[in-house]
Amino acid sequence: MKIFVTGASGQLGMDLVPLLEPHQVIAPNRAKLDVTQRSAVLEAMHDTRPDLVINCAAMTQVDNCETQVERAFAVNTSALRHLVEGCAAVGAHLTTISTDYVFDGTKKSPYIETDPLSPKTVYGKSKAAAERLVGSDATIVRTSWLNGAHGSNIVKTVLRLLGEGGPLRFVDDQIGQPTFAADLALVVCELTLERCSGVFHVTNQGVVSWFEFAGSVAAAAGVNPQRISPCSTADLSPPRRAKRPANSVLDNAALRVAGHQPTRDFRAPLKELVSRLR
Repeated sequence: MKIFVTGASGQLGMDLVPLLEPHQVIAPNRAKLDVTQRSAVLEAMHDTRPDLVINCAAMTQVDNCETQVERAFAVNTSALRHLVEGCAAVGAHLTTISTDYVFDGTKKSPYIETDPLSPKTVYGKSKAAAERLVGSDATIVRTSWLNGAHGSNIVKTVLRLLGEGGPLRFVDDQIGQPTFAADLALVVCELTLERCSGVFHVTNQGVVSWFEFAGSVAAAAGVNPQRISPCSTADLSPPRRAKRPANSVLDNAALRVAGHQPTRDFRAPLKELVSRLR
């Protein structure tokens, strides 16, 4: 099959593309395809006529989205409109990646796929708007707290700070499930090749706060986790522009119902990633 991947040079895309290589993969970089340009996207779809399209392109810097609203909606929403139109023209199945930020984070239990969307940030609103565009036949994969060997992420940040030797403080009043690009890519690949339609929450297993996760990173690196101290979101100075969800826990219910094996506890891929980075 022909599989068209946007955002292939990003954190998830870098782990996803090698898994697809038994098929013909078309993965233009940003210089070759600006997904915010309708004519460029439609031309690419017409020229390549893919069977499957996986959209990993996104503006994920949540604080920057608050000040670059137009750009955020262009990349996260309008690009999806163009891809949906292009897929319809060539009969391709679309998979797109979404986020826990489509929820407001106030629920007391894990979010399920059918919970109503209630985003509070520009990033979350742009991704929620994109979800509403794709239609019932597409595959929407929501994930959270993504880390990997490529791009910037919290694991790399913690390792750098530990190496610098200074004090580390992380919030203990935001909880979620750390997810690792290598594991997420496997599931995205499976769902896409099977053309599974609908919304799927895909994370690694294990619920922690950012403070607890930073301690797990330290432990995986052989460093005393007691070097890290907790703080509250209100203590952060300066405060973050984008409001973080207090609860980012996503129940992987639809994945279980579809018969897929549960993803690993996050500590296993964390250990692998730390070993790889060091």
